[in-house]
Amino acid sequence: MDSYGDLIAADDVLLFVNAAITSTGQHEFHSDAGEQRLSLDFLHAYMLGNYRDLYAGVLALDINDYNAALIIRRLLETTGEATADQRRSEGRLIACRLATLPPQRVYGLFDALRRAGVNNRRTRAIMRDWLSARPDLAFDAVKYRSGLKRALRHAHLAPAAEELGAFVFAPLTRKHYATPLLESWRRAHYEQAALYELPYTAAEGFAAKHGIPRDVFLERITPRMTRLETLRLQESAHKIGTTGVQADLTRMPLTRLATYVLSVPVKDRLRRRAELTHALESAAGRVAGSHQGSWGEVTAVLDDSFSTFGSVHKRRRPLAVALACHYLLAALAGNYTGLWTSGRTDALLTHPHGPTPVGRRILDALDTAPSRLVIVSDGWDNAPPGLAAEVLRVWRTRLDPGRRTSIVHLNPVYDAADFDVRRLSATVPTAGIRDAEDLPALVELAQFAEGRTGLAELITYMDTRAARMMSGRNQERAR
Repeated sequence: MDSYGDLIAADDVLLFVNAAITSTGQHEFHSDAGEQRLSLDFLHAYMLGNYRDLYAGVLALDINDYNAALIIRRLLETTGEATADQRRSEGRLIACRLATLPPQRVYGLFDALRRAGVNNRRTRAIMRDWLSARPDLAFDAVKYRSGLKRALRHAHLAPAAEELGAFVFAPLTRKHYATPLLESWRRAHYEQAALYELPYTAAEGFAAKHGIPRDVFLERITPRMTRLETLRLQESAHKIGTTGVQADLTRMPLTRLATYVLSVPVKDRLRRRAELTHALESAAGRVAGSHQGSWGEVTAVLDDSFSTFGSVHKRRRPLAVALACHYLLAALAGNYTGLWTSGRTDALLTHPHGPTPVGRRILDALDTAPSRLVIVSDGWDNAPPGLAAEVLRVWRTRLDPGRRTSIVHLNPVYDAADFDVRRLSATVPTAGIRDAEDLPALVELAQFAEGRTGLAELITYMDTRAARMMSGRNQERAR
């Protein structure tokens, strides 16, 4: 049996994981950015001060990039407080997690360490190793030159290629670069054709400098855009008459695709129904992989109430997660029923509207006798208030004490006031969710929130995830 202290520790870790999955310190529907950051900063300080090993271990879980960078920064800021064994373990976790972060996020982290005056030997070694593992440092020099310059200077590093150092610190002093990308950047200052050999973000500034019409620029730079840049720009390109910027929706990540679909006006969703539905189903099928159709009878209660609008910073994000989960659960289930709180039956046309009758929809869901019930909601059950908690309590304690139906609540919104995601009921496990792609792992993690397993099992789970992450990185490096 776990001691009382172990139970508290397990609960603290799960509370922090929920926050680290859902919160990005930005404005939400029910709390502003200041409340979010204050609440999140407290949790980071609390975890680091009381459970340093577990705090570092959270890097192996499906937390968002914002919190991963915060954890890495705080671990490096407090190197002197760690033992030699902790520094070794943390170093491996940090290196693995940095390899998964977007480069702009990593350069932002390095800059934050520079501003904080963190320049210990471990920090410099981590920066050196990450930079040396970059697949194309010349590309970084063009796209993230300021970040790369500050990182090299802070870590006292010099690029292996002498001309790369010259480009980073004094780019216009050379009359020619042997590296084609660097030479294209140099020529782009006076030759319009050269800018179309650069990444989109670097080329955009040169296009403005040369006065190139926006439609002409977008048409010609399209081959240099990333998938997400193409997705983000295709609608604005169409408005100015450019048809060449066309994203391949079938290759987009599921949650990002759902966000895009919700940004499309309803009348255009109707017109493009076949295209959008095929793209969502294809993305969901990729995520489900070999587990497709293996989850049996699944019913989902999906929140599309007005609060799923999110905020101006995270516009329709909660609804996008619910929509993506809808298509993913349909792919995972042998037989699937999706119930929206609004009563809407056409998922593709969903939009934030009305109150949140979660309790009523849970009653409808239990009538389908599912083997799994997944609830995707921000936890604000208000039509009538408290019905969901009472329905779930009676179901768990009176009608299904043997747990024939597995129930999990996934919440995409962090509640700053409670330092956690809002729960529907104490009798049902709740886990935070950031991207629908993480749903299978979060359903697995939710077993710990149910109180049926303790700290030892949670630590074993975290160690397994860490080993898997490190193994994947080693295989990648071997290739």
